[in-house]
Amino acid sequence: MIKILAANHTEHHQHLMQAQIDMAWESEGMRLDPAKVGPGVEAVLNDSSKGVYYVAEIDGEFAGCMLTTYEWSDWRNATCLWIHSVFVPEKFRKQGVFRSLYQFIQQKVLDDPSLTGLRLYVDKTNLRAQKVYDSLGMSNQHYELYEWLKE
Repeated sequence: MIKILAANHTEHHQHLMQAQIDMAWESEGMRLDPAKVGPGVEAVLNDSSKGVYYVAEIDGEFAGCMLTTYEWSDWRNATCLWIHSVFVPEKFRKQGVFRSLYQFIQQKVLDDPSLTGLRLYVDKTNLRAQKVYDSLGMSNQHYELYEWLKE
């Protein structure tokens, strides 16, 4: 059985940090600096205004994670949750871990009138993830993502 819970600093910091490092390497071939990722994860765990990590566990073992952050929509007068930092270790794939995390967050949105929806971005080459998002009823029909990042 998959259990979903909000992450806490004591139990989950190391798993969350390693998940981000593994996810960046696996999905984009990017090597993240643990000296930046560790404090970045800790910043969220210490300040929920930055976001909330959710952890999936199977038999008490870390089976995956997801971060949600906030975007205010003046068009909808509500907050849209952005899904970030999704990772499921190889051992737990194809067991419904991401689906469970997603449905947990989706139910939060359905139950809370101050929330309006869910968004995420995915690397254009990550076809496996895109297929999963499509299967959950998500759509990429409305927007393209453009970005500028300070290096």
